[in-house]
Amino acid sequence: MTHLALMLAMSSLPYEQQGLWLFLSIGTVALFVVFIPTVSWIDSRRKEREAFYKAETFRRIAESTSEGAKAAVDLLREESRRNQLKTREGLKIGGVITLGVGLAMTLMILGQSSPNERGDAMVGLIPAFVGLAMLVYVFFLAAPVE
Repeated sequence: MTHLALMLAMSSLPYEQQGLWLFLSIGTVALFVVFIPTVSWIDSRRKEREAFYKAETFRRIAESTSEGAKAAVDLLREESRRNQLKTREGLKIGGVITLGVGLAMTLMILGQSSPNERGDAMVGLIPAFVGLAMLVYVFFLAAPVE
């Protein structure tokens, strides 16, 4: 990196291009060396803390009485059901959006191409079929939510 900085300082680039290079270098370092690792670390700490609190709560409920153990199991089942529903809704939304993007790409390419180049529009069917596959999975193949 020092070599690049010295090369930049000694180069005959116009002043405007040097500033752009410096701006992009600092921005890249800030993003990939500082911001992304910090956000990842904060997120992992949050997940760890949530898991600890949940485990502690279930332990206390289960140790209290036999009714507490039954309540803990019911709570786990409800949480699992909510996670399944959330995943399924995410797949539905993702499938509809991907299907729409694929169809829109197909129509856009059809509108911009000449009559003898209509086969290029088939590229838009790739994301359309991915979205369709997601929707078929959600509505027909996925296990029912209990």
